[in-house]
Amino acid sequence: MANQEASTGPTQSPGVTPVKLGWLDDALLLGIMAVLAACGLIYEYLLSHYAGRILGALEAAIYTMIGLMIVSMGLGAFAARKIRCAFTGFALLELTVALCGALAILLTAAVIGLGQQLPLFIANTLGLPPDQLPDGGFIGHLQRLSEYLPYVWGVLLGLMIGMEIPLIARVRQSLSDEHLLHNAGTIYGADYIGAGIGAALWVGFMLALDIQLAAALTASFNLLAGYLFIWRFRHKIRRVGLILTGHLLATALLLLLALQGPKWEQDFNNLLYKDKVVYAQATRFQQLTFTERLRGHGLPPVYNLYINGRLQFSSSDEHIYHAFLVHPTLAASARHDKVLIIGGGDGLGLRQVLKWQPEAVTLLDLDAELIRIFKGRNDELPPRLSRALLALNGDALNDARVRIINDDAFNGVDRLLAADEKYDAIIVDLPDPSHPDLNKLYSDYFYRKLKELLSADGAITVQSTSPYHARNAFISVGKTLGSAGFSVSQYHHNVPSFGEWGWSMGTVAGKDARQRLSALATLPVEDAWLTPGLIRGALEFPGNFYQDADSIRVNEIGSLNLYHYHLKAWSESQGLELF
Repeated sequence: MANQEASTGPTQSPGVTPVKLGWLDDALLLGIMAVLAACGLIYEYLLSHYAGRILGALEAAIYTMIGLMIVSMGLGAFAARKIRCAFTGFALLELTVALCGALAILLTAAVIGLGQQLPLFIANTLGLPPDQLPDGGFIGHLQRLSEYLPYVWGVLLGLMIGMEIPLIARVRQSLSDEHLLHNAGTIYGADYIGAGIGAALWVGFMLALDIQLAAALTASFNLLAGYLFIWRFRHKIRRVGLILTGHLLATALLLLLALQGPKWEQDFNNLLYKDKVVYAQATRFQQLTFTERLRGHGLPPVYNLYINGRLQFSSSDEHIYHAFLVHPTLAASARHDKVLIIGGGDGLGLRQVLKWQPEAVTLLDLDAELIRIFKGRNDELPPRLSRALLALNGDALNDARVRIINDDAFNGVDRLLAADEKYDAIIVDLPDPSHPDLNKLYSDYFYRKLKELLSADGAITVQSTSPYHARNAFISVGKTLGSAGFSVSQYHHNVPSFGEWGWSMGTVAGKDARQRLSALATLPVEDAWLTPGLIRGALEFPGNFYQDADSIRVNEIGSLNLYHYHLKAWSESQGLELF
């Protein structure tokens, strides 16, 4: 059998008519190939997505994962020549791919989570103080290496996925008594179409699913392909009973992973957080994780929000960040009747804006599910957490003066321009430019759009990352805002949960923000933290802070200058070595 499969077609006896491949068998094989191509592409996206969350550099993770898997698929195509029986090899292959694809993310989460807990376990066992956790040497290497496990799974899955096309090609050829002239081309056609379907499924459906559930569903299609292949070609598969038993056991495992896997994965992910995780949800756009730290002595709990593993705010000091984001901006604006907030779906900045008694506030944020949580409309949220979040943002998102637009900021601003909107102040509270899609929202082109929306005597403020940890990125934001036609003043203050943080304020005409704020004797609204003196002090920087600012580039649209500044700064500060 193996020799026949390896040949391009057996020698025919005189007078014997060649037997062509049956159309039903061919349709089945090509359909299987299309399904497997879709699964293979989804595995690339799943592992890239998860690696991006772990490493905090989604773009680098995506390119690295895709590159590694493509190379591994090429090696797998060569390795397929060593498989003697294509029928048996293919049936075993799909069983193995299904198991690896379903377990990769769960096992990675387990290893990373347990690796993070190991220092705490050792410290508790030895009675070490909290500031002397053993996180260097072997433990430090183990923690860093465990973060690259998604790439290991990517290589393994790539090797196996690369074997699929050669094996299907051999199966098709062995079922025909004549040479299949377009065998490879036909299979590659099914492969490309299947990959396109996989991409559409990822974007339209699986992106909104829990990542472990998506992995289990994808693996189930590998297993289904295996079942169909075994059913049709069982008489050509060696030890078919044993392989079928493996498929049945894998089916039970996949069912268990679909039902319990998301919870198990979340439990392992929760080990990465020092505080107790009280709620986690994957929206279409991001992973939201809320933690709770009880303090006792009548003090309220501390709640933190993490987005894709990064701290978004802490209830213990978010008021400092949002006071500096909002009040200097509105104090520098001539009027406060109409205000635009871009981002800020948690409503915390909005709470500060409403202190100025505006007539109308427009809040433009992409994630409708995030806003639903902070409006108190998510019934899955623990009641105490829902009450705490509403108290934190003052129920601002339900205020009648607030218009909420769920849209990408780039497109949403275009719609506001088309409607001839004008605003007395604009506050841009977007995540750091850690991804190219966010980088464009810090570009000169985007800021020129915002300039058209801003009244001539108004002010705009952009959160601008840390001037301490990411100095070049911080300066680049200010220079980019200036290149769009604004007079720019940058300022900074310490937010304990984040460290030193910075903002960039721009004005269009008249005095710049520094001049306007220097004359501020009292703050027009009540704030327990912020004072005019603190605002003036925040505008001061060390004497040499801007000494090489001329060498720092403006973030022109499409340049990715700011993204690279930010990526380099934060990867160095966290000790990451990115591919």
